[in-house]
Order: sequence, then structure tokens, then C-alpha cells
Amino acid sequence: MKCIVGLGNPGRKYRRTRHNVGFMVIDELLKRHGWSLDKKKFNGHYTMNFIGKEKIIFLQPQTYMNLSGDSVKPLVDFYQIEPNELLIIYDDLDLPTGKIRLRQTGGHGGHNGMRSIISALGTKNFNRIRIGIDRPDLNVTVTDHVLGKFRKGEQGLVEESIQRSADACEAWLNKSFLEVMNEYN
Repeated sequence: MKCIVGLGNPGRKYRRTRHNVGFMVIDELLKRHGWSLDKKKFNGHYTMNFIGKEKIIFLQPQTYMNLSGDSVKPLVDFYQIEPNELLIIYDDLDLPTGKIRLRQTGGHGGHNGMRSIISALGTKNFNRIRIGIDRPDLNVTVTDHVLGKFRKGEQGLVEESIQRSADACEAWLNKSFLEVMNEYN
């Protein structure tokens, strides 16, 4: 069983903000398969289904970003998901808007959602897709930037990164994550 988690903040106020690109990838995967997040448990909304022969869980934590581990940890424990069967999708200030990077391990890089998950799981050895949202302009705080919406000129890049990230998630169902990294990085 594999679990794909998209990070973001719950609520209409945060829809389509930079911090919610992880949610947007999950939304795209749900749309592709005609599913919805039909379960509410583990401080999150999730669904479980099959893609081919692979059982898959899609999760959107409803804890707000800084407490993402409070949703991921109980779900992973309940379903006994191994770290190498877990994929976390989140925004990254250090990548240009629209760029994606796949990694099998790493630190939190200052991302509070990842800090929470690493702390809750007690390991940093799990798969991840980082989606670039770029650094803020000099006159904009990091908080305002990540909680802000993408500018018109960024929309195409963001949509492309969401599609590529969803493609990478689906590829992972049939290939090793290392193979997917080589293909999508």
C-alpha cells in the first residue's frame, strides 16, 4: 500500500495559495480517477482505492501546515505504511515557480510542515516532491508570500508543475521512486 500526502492549509481562505500546491496535486489525482476525499479521520480528509493492483491512499491533512505530522503519523501508523511507501508533496521557496524536485530523503529545509512530519515520524527517510514557489520580492514577507495566490504570469508554470507532479505520482505506482526521480528531475 502506498500513501500520497499533499500538504496545505484547510479552508476556502487558503485555496489556490502557494502553500497549497500539495493539495492541488491531490485534487488533480482525484480528478483524473473520478474520486473524492470520502473519509474524515486522522485529522485529515482521505480516500483509499486501487490504481491497477496497487492500493493507494490520498491524504490532505486538515491540521494547518505547521501540524501536518499530527495527521500523517496516525494514518501511517494505522495502515502500517512503511516510510519508503510514503510520498509527501509540498511547496518549496528555494525552487523557481513551476520547477519540481523529487527526493528520497532529506531535512525539512525550513518548511514547517515537513519539520512536523519528520518529528512525528521520527525519520526523514521518505519520498517527497517539492514544487517551486520561488522566493518573495524584497518588500513581501515569507508568510504573506506563501499564503498569497500565484500571479497571473505564474499560472501556466504552476499548472504544469501540478500536472508533472501528478504524473510522477502515477509513475511511482509502477516503478521504483529512484526511477521516477531519474525521469522527472
